[in-house]
Amino acid sequence: MTSANSRAIRIDQHGGPEELKLVTVTVGEPGPGEIRIRHHAVGLNFIDIYQRSGLYPMTLPQQLGMEAAGVVDAVGEGVTHLKVGDRAAYASQPPGSYCELRVMPAKCVCKLPDAISFETGAAMMLKGLTAQYLLKKTQPQGGLQPGDFVLFHAAAGGVGLIACQWARAMGLQLIGTAGSDAKCALAKANGAAFVINYSTEDFLARVKEITGGKGVKVVYDSVGKDTWDKSLDCLAPFGLMASFGNASGPVAPFAPGMLGPKGSLYLTRQTLFTHIASRESTQAMADDLFEAVASGKVKIHIDQRYKLEDVQQAHRDMEARKTTGCSILTL
Repeated sequence: MTSANSRAIRIDQHGGPEELKLVTVTVGEPGPGEIRIRHHAVGLNFIDIYQRSGLYPMTLPQQLGMEAAGVVDAVGEGVTHLKVGDRAAYASQPPGSYCELRVMPAKCVCKLPDAISFETGAAMMLKGLTAQYLLKKTQPQGGLQPGDFVLFHAAAGGVGLIACQWARAMGLQLIGTAGSDAKCALAKANGAAFVINYSTEDFLARVKEITGGKGVKVVYDSVGKDTWDKSLDCLAPFGLMASFGNASGPVAPFAPGMLGPKGSLYLTRQTLFTHIASRESTQAMADDLFEAVASGKVKIHIDQRYKLEDVQQAHRDMEARKTTGCSILTL
C-alpha cells in the first residue's frame, strides 16, 4: 500500500459557497480501525451547508461531506467486516467525503448490496438512515400504529421523500408540508397521505382539519425557526416534537413550562450520529434501509447531479430551495 493523490473540496474559513475550494491532497494508508475508499459518487446534505457557513463551527481547514459510496481500496488492522474490493457506502463522521479517495473510520462503513448502485448508495445513506431512526426509533409514547397521523415538514426533500414512502409502507398517515404546489405533488406521489403548501396555506389550520381537531402524534421538523411554534400546536396531547435540523435557522430559546399547557408534550432534538455511534447499530439500521430500497418499498430519487468541481453551484441550489429529492457529486 502506498499513498496517492486525490482531488478534494476544502474550506479554509467559514462563509458562503465561494469558500469551497478544489484542492489536491495526499492520502496515506489506513491505520487500525480504518479503511481507504475510492469514491464513485458523493452525497450532498444540508449539514454540509451548516458546517460550511459556521452554524456548526468546525476546526479549519476542513474537507466537507458526510456520505459517499465506492470501493474499498485498503483495509487497516482490526477491520473484519470489510475487505479490499468490497462495494461500500456510508454516512459518517468526521466530514471529508467531497473527494475521490479518503482514509476514514471503518465502523460506519457498510457493504453495499449488489442490487443498489453506487449513485443510489451515495444519495441514500445519510438521508435514509435519518428517515429510519425518525420513523422507527423516534416514536411517541405508545409507539406508532397503522392509521396514526404524523406531520413531516420539507416532505419533498431528500429525507422527506424517503420518509413519505416508508411511512406509507408502515401504514401511517403522513401529512407532508412543502413550499410549492410542485413539491407538494411530489410528496403526494411518494406516499404522503395529505400535503400542505405552507407558503399559501396555514399548515396548523389544515392539520387540525385533516385530523378532526385531534392533532398528530409526532411532528418531524428539520426546518426549525419558521415552523416551530405552529408545529407544537399541531400535536395531540402527549405528542412528540422531533426536531432534527434547522434549515430556516435555529429555534429561539423557550421556556419548557410552555409544553404543559399545550398538552404535556414531549420534545427531542435528534442527530443521526448518536444513532450510528456503534458498528452494531449502524449495521442494523443500514440493513433495514437496504431492505426497504432493494424491495422497492422506498425508491431513492436523485434529482440533481453535479461534478465535484461544481460543488459551489450545488450549495447555491440547495440554499435557494431549488432542489428536490437527493443531490450527488459525480466523480
